[in-house]
Amino acid sequence: MPTRSPAPSKVTAALAKDRLGVSSVMFFILAGVAPLTSIAGVVPEAYAVTGLTSVPAAFLVIAVVLCVFAVGYVAMAQRIPNAGAFYAFISQGLGKPLGVGGALIAVVAYNLLQVGIYGMIGPFMADFAKDNFDVNAPWGVWAFGTWALVTILGLVRVDLSGKLLGVLSVIELLIIVALSFRGLSHPAPGGVSLKELSPTSLHLAGLGAVLAVAVLGFTGFEQAPVFSEEARDPRRTVPMATFVSLGVIAVVYSAAALAMNAYYGDQVVATAQNESSTMLFAMAPGFLAHLGRTLFVTSLFAAALAFHNAVGRYMWALGRERVLPSVMGTTASNGVPRAASITQSVLGAVAILLALTFHWDPMGQLFFWGGTTGGFGVLLLLMTTSAAVVRYFFKRPDGENVWRRMVAPSVSVVVLAVIAGLCVYYYDVLLGIPSGSWPTVLLPGMYGAAAVIGIVWALTLKRIEPQAYSAIGLGSAATLVRTAGSFAAVADATPATADGGAR
Repeated sequence: MPTRSPAPSKVTAALAKDRLGVSSVMFFILAGVAPLTSIAGVVPEAYAVTGLTSVPAAFLVIAVVLCVFAVGYVAMAQRIPNAGAFYAFISQGLGKPLGVGGALIAVVAYNLLQVGIYGMIGPFMADFAKDNFDVNAPWGVWAFGTWALVTILGLVRVDLSGKLLGVLSVIELLIIVALSFRGLSHPAPGGVSLKELSPTSLHLAGLGAVLAVAVLGFTGFEQAPVFSEEARDPRRTVPMATFVSLGVIAVVYSAAALAMNAYYGDQVVATAQNESSTMLFAMAPGFLAHLGRTLFVTSLFAAALAFHNAVGRYMWALGRERVLPSVMGTTASNGVPRAASITQSVLGAVAILLALTFHWDPMGQLFFWGGTTGGFGVLLLLMTTSAAVVRYFFKRPDGENVWRRMVAPSVSVVVLAVIAGLCVYYYDVLLGIPSGSWPTVLLPGMYGAAAVIGIVWALTLKRIEPQAYSAIGLGSAATLVRTAGSFAAVADATPATADGGAR
């Protein structure tokens, strides 16, 4: 990887400042989570693969776990505003080699999440156009059409993307509320039971699978720090956007899962196993169901755009610090990381072409396998970041109480490690394939390979480009490192962030 190209100017090395408020960052989070997509897909999948009716409680339990994680996460984000989020936190908490390893895991995970969406939106739009407009076109045409629109919007001002996502997210949440209300108001014989909301309804048998599926539904909630360098007052924006989004997602998911439970009654598991893709919309036939299916398309598009922006900013952060080629660390005149955004678009186009060339099942292999594996990668990053928070604040406890710097992140390390282990154990269940199949080894194994490559590359940089190595994880202070030629100069200039990790 080239590292000797000239450093970007101060203008091109910075994202646009003060563009995003709390609501805009929230909309990026909600769009990345894609509530309608998750509820239409993840909730029925949770019922189907586990055979349990306690899915609403599982979402609430995972929400509590992620709230505990977020305590230390946002505390770290306030100390280290960096579009590379996980990468920067791990670098300054656990050391630069592990930080670069985490960075490559993040790039792989978010790319899988982003390009995987084309595998669902293509076939769904193909069916939608055929049923409603008698237009016949293969899924690849619709996938590439969406890809083109995402590519264009990924190059415009980020606040404009945020406003578009805001409109789509609000409409999406309203339709979910309407569908859930319809299901709860028309229960099967036996009525609505709230016992499925209690954690005591979770049983040991199948617990691992239901928690593993539930945590994948929250993937995307962690994106607020990615936009911290473009946020107005990031010390307020990042925590508010993170915790409010978590609360909204938890309530919406649990209510929708409870509505399905009430509407289908004793047949909820059987229906999920046979008709999972239609469960949500079947609760409200007629106009509401048609509107829901229409908004499902916009939900997928919003998720694709949100993850496109997140991936672009990760690659921009790595380019700025010379972990990736330096061209990645430049921005256009509107503050958008153009080179990183275009690179991500190229990767998306390649993924669609591969699926078409090798006749992959777009829904099963591109979307479901890609999304599940991407979500697992994010889970690994959550766990590792919690450990980084503990070590960072152990060395720099100033200004943080023991709950934020030690207790909450320590608890989240343990709990997330258990959930990650359950994901690995039930990976065949998550993918819906026989135990021992090659994808159950290869797909999660990609992250081990990415981590090793990242660590080796960081150690190589330490030997051949010591200034680039010194800049790892420092964000905007990286330019000072390269200018001053020593880590000590930046340690004096940026005491809050310069010495948090191994050197």
